[in-house]
Amino acid sequence: MPRTTLNGQFTTPATLDGTTPGTSRTSRSGRFFRRGAGRAVVASTLAGAFLLGGQPMLAGAAEDGGPDNFVEVQSTESVLPAFYDNPARGLTSLVNETKAEADRVAAEEAAAAEAAARPDFVKPAEGTFTSGFGGRWGTTHYGVDIANSIGTPVVAATEGTVINAGPATGFGQWVRVQAPDGTITVYGHVESFTAAVGQQVAAGEQIATVGNRGQSTGPHLHFEVQVGGQKIDPQPWLAERGITLQ
Repeated sequence: MPRTTLNGQFTTPATLDGTTPGTSRTSRSGRFFRRGAGRAVVASTLAGAFLLGGQPMLAGAAEDGGPDNFVEVQSTESVLPAFYDNPARGLTSLVNETKAEADRVAAEEAAAAEAAARPDFVKPAEGTFTSGFGGRWGTTHYGVDIANSIGTPVVAATEGTVINAGPATGFGQWVRVQAPDGTITVYGHVESFTAAVGQQVAAGEQIATVGNRGQSTGPHLHFEVQVGGQKIDPQPWLAERGITLQ
């Protein structure tokens, strides 16, 4: 609305942005924007960007009337999440992460199934039973002998922790495994050992190979069982667990 100055001239009041009422303001790009719709445009742009995966969209701007309600809308790209800046890369990353998680779960399930199927006790070595527990040649034989060729796998009869692996008097080399209940199994005259002290082994896991080291009359495994510090006959102990020596 015109107003009169002190000198009697008519002037038109200017708006805060330097334009006069009834005129439009032009942005740097040469486009016009409604002032009242500015916030709605920005909000709608953000929403459209999230929905379209990084493709900004001007939609749903409200109108509040009036020819002088134009403002310049700044770019919103810098405030969008990185995923929406590159939707293809974000989708690929999501797929890879999902596959990795599925592979991890499958591996855990396979390991659990394998552990459930594994026996609690096994025969320490394949071969021929040649000597039992008891008196022999004027001394006491504290284990059983299983003969086979040098290099035949020797496995842990029970799960447990390896407490010895290396040189041993009379045996040349041995491996000793302590089960969770304290039972100790001994594997003597071995040619080589694959287990290390402190290693956790499962029943049936290879720990050594049959040898002919120490005071031995031929390639065989000397197997002992110690319960509560006492050496017991391994044959009935194995039989109670479904294992026979022949």
